[in-house]
Amino acid sequence: MNRFMKMAIEEATEGITHGHGGPFGCVIVRDGDVIGRGHNQVLRQNDPTCHGEIMAIRDACRTLGSYDLKDCELYTTAEPCPMCLGAILWSNITKIYYGCRVTDTAEIGFRDDVFYNAPVYNAEETDREECLELFGKYTSMKDRKIY
Repeated sequence: MNRFMKMAIEEATEGITHGHGGPFGCVIVRDGDVIGRGHNQVLRQNDPTCHGEIMAIRDACRTLGSYDLKDCELYTTAEPCPMCLGAILWSNITKIYYGCRVTDTAEIGFRDDVFYNAPVYNAEETDREECLELFGKYTSMKDRKIY
């Protein structure tokens, strides 16, 4: 067994043992060192964004003092959901290793398939001009940082 996946499983085990959330654990590795770890804490934090990957990304960013996790690898007990995949892409993580598939996650009752197969929100544009004005203020700032 891969030692980093073993750590991700241990993270997930800690979470389910303490009732923090589902069996989802994650570690982030850079140059062979673990720089971030996390497990699902949706129930503990009463926050639907506290997935294992998100928690590990937050931890790794604190460790490095940066939002950029390029050259990092992520080990997670299950294939990332769309939210986590978005966070992984935004953080520039180079490689993902996962244990269980989306179909395995569905078999234990998690509804990730809803996010892959159907529109999940009702969105409508409003106050675009005012928001474009805000964007204009941002683009005129000399010290802004694009990430």
